[in-house]
Amino acid sequence: MNNLSRRAWLGMGAAAAAGAALPAFAAQGTDWVARSPRELIRDDHFPNVPLITHEGERVRFYDDLIKDKFVTINMVYTSCKLTCPLVTANLVRVQDLLKERVGRDLFMYSITIDPKRDTPRVLKRFASAHGVGKGWQFLTGKPDDIEHLRRKLGFRWADPVRDANKDNHTGNLRYGNEPLMLWGTVPGIANPSWVAKCILFVDRPDSQTRRLECCTASS
Repeated sequence: MNNLSRRAWLGMGAAAAAGAALPAFAAQGTDWVARSPRELIRDDHFPNVPLITHEGERVRFYDDLIKDKFVTINMVYTSCKLTCPLVTANLVRVQDLLKERVGRDLFMYSITIDPKRDTPRVLKRFASAHGVGKGWQFLTGKPDDIEHLRRKLGFRWADPVRDANKDNHTGNLRYGNEPLMLWGTVPGIANPSWVAKCILFVDRPDSQTRRLECCTASS
């Protein structure tokens, strides 16, 4: 397999599938002709719902957090006993690897799927307990808006019974470069070095070397 490990090939497949899912150019009629691909992705996947950061700032999901930015997105809830603490701790390691870029030209977002419980104060306490650094925001909002956002972002299971139980929520990390329309997904508990490389892949993927580095899992 050209020196790529089986895990690397699986990672490539997952990222390709996630990237292919985002455009979803299934508009009826000819309305899509009048809109750019970037607008279609925005309309299909990035609802501009109001949210509140763990610092108490009111923001709009697309206008303030996604538009023109290089980002990562995942979903958590603070009372989770399994996936969320593991994913958050792992992403702290990823943040450490990316160092000064986070908060400068790369922005990390964790959105609660339990907004009734996870107030800004609760989210701030959770972030502090896990050693989260600058440039990483935890977000809450109205339950209906959060659910709409979760589904649009693809953080759901096809099986409605499994999807209805928040303990089964996916621990995936969505990463993307909004102006370049490049998006992918990686498991949130994957090797931190691999996660960091995959995130950087959508920064400026202008060489074959970077493409291979991104998709080669660290040993």
